[in-house]
Amino acid sequence: MLSLFKRLSVETRPGKFGPNSRWSNADMDPVPPSLRTWNSWNYIAYWISDATNVATWQLASSMLAVGLSWQQALGAIAAGHIIIAVSIPSFVQTELSVVSRVVLAMFWFGVQTYTGSEAMYQMLKAIWPSLARLPNQLPESANITTSGIMCYFLYWLIQFPFLLFSPQKIRHLFTFKAIVVPCAWIAILIWAMVKAPPRVSLDPIPSSVHGSTAKWLWFGAMNSAIGNYSTLSVNIPDFTRYAKRERSQYVQLLVIPVTFTLFGFVGIAVTSAGEILYGDVLWDPLRLIDRWDNRAAAFFAAFSFALATLGTNISANSLSAANDMTVLFPRYIDIRRGQIICAFIGGWALCPWEILASAPGFLTFMAGYTIFLGPFAAIMVVDYWIIHRGNVNVVAMYDPRGIYRYWNGINWRAAVALLLSVTPNLPGLIHNINVSIPVGNASYLFNIAWLFGFFVAGGVYCILSTLFPATETFMDAPVLSDDFFNENVDEKSSNSDIKEQA
Repeated sequence: MLSLFKRLSVETRPGKFGPNSRWSNADMDPVPPSLRTWNSWNYIAYWISDATNVATWQLASSMLAVGLSWQQALGAIAAGHIIIAVSIPSFVQTELSVVSRVVLAMFWFGVQTYTGSEAMYQMLKAIWPSLARLPNQLPESANITTSGIMCYFLYWLIQFPFLLFSPQKIRHLFTFKAIVVPCAWIAILIWAMVKAPPRVSLDPIPSSVHGSTAKWLWFGAMNSAIGNYSTLSVNIPDFTRYAKRERSQYVQLLVIPVTFTLFGFVGIAVTSAGEILYGDVLWDPLRLIDRWDNRAAAFFAAFSFALATLGTNISANSLSAANDMTVLFPRYIDIRRGQIICAFIGGWALCPWEILASAPGFLTFMAGYTIFLGPFAAIMVVDYWIIHRGNVNVVAMYDPRGIYRYWNGINWRAAVALLLSVTPNLPGLIHNINVSIPVGNASYLFNIAWLFGFFVAGGVYCILSTLFPATETFMDAPVLSDDFFNENVDEKSSNSDIKEQA
């Protein structure tokens, strides 16, 4: 057994920052300057790519169902993503947040792969219409049809090779997606506006709620927008670490709210037009495509959603899970291995079609799991920007007995902040899973769970860290990874000079 673990260990690319392979490997280390290849245009393409996915489309459309007008829905989406954009944290993460992201990322990887398989079905049906008549050989208890499992396997198989690209190279996929998918979505929007002009499809849809009810619904919608992409607030460092220059990443503050709001409007407008044209509220754009008679248009539209899902699944799920697994098991897992593990566990072991078909309560719980992500983001933001003011020692973060050890590896201030910010939202989460359990007004609090968790955790952590400062972690100036790399360069140059003199 010991020899098996030795063979599985990542020995080819050892880390340079940790004391040994137990604490770091090359993928977990700070990125050396030579491998920082992302510029501002790459980040613009990345976020346009990430905003164009089925979830963004459906999120915007579903807000109309609760009674909001399309203007109110757009305002909620914009406000939510502005909050996400400005809550970009530092790269310092707690182990609990790392474990949480691994679980969430694997779960959503499977769900997104299933969404991609539905797009694959529409593409194949556009080529071979007889696919719609393919006999189902699977029992009803399987919760998936023969054609469904075939399309799922094909999409998973097509997606798999993209998981083997390095983060430096995968940016080209995001650029390609940022060109193709928005063009396709704008074409769908133009089709919808021609078939059902805005004066017919949008203007007659006022808000059906008023007063305090409307306010709570609006805050709930904004919280949904935040929750839908709350992982962004802790995923962003997965990609900003590859920035050529620090200022290259600042463009995200503008591009995140603008792109998500824009494509949210596309979802609202097309769904509203679809209701006029077909008499049904088709929140899922793939079901809208299924109504089309033009097979060529159906194929290319479905292809855009397949591509959209591919890019989002890699950026938001696969790479996130892989990065976190390198933190948990640096001796055995690098980014490539982590993505492969995510592909098999998230794609097959979790059986997403079973989850989607038979466990709506579990889906609700996983969506509500974001009550933890608001506090995580707040603690990281407050710790880096307010408490330490950016003066951190990157090298010391890899030392298990260094200045960031706190008490037996636990920062009790963060633990208390988590306890006080998460606990009040648990009754609302329970009620959201099982509405038969009465929790009184706690359900209202759950509607603003991310905001509540963010501000309570941030406030408590700031107060505790001010009253009981961890003085050993304070520094007058930051010690960054570049200082370490520059020292190595100077040392090599010095050794080279000595050899030449000899």
